[in-house]
Amino acid sequence: MKHTPTTIHTADGSSVTISRRGLEFDLETRNAKGETISTVVMNQDDLDALYMELDEHTTVEWEAA
Repeated sequence: MKHTPTTIHTADGSSVTISRRGLEFDLETRNAKGETISTVVMNQDDLDALYMELDEHTTVEWEAA
């Protein structure tokens, strides 16, 4: 099964890309210039908790990873 990375673009030109890496997920943030400013590795439980926290503070509908 192939998992396509998901990229979210922000109003200021920054982005967050979420990619599956085996049982874990890589989250990479880039600034408007396209430079990587951070990377985070999360397991499924951590990613689910992040989505739940975002849901409490936004109106964005998230797809299950």
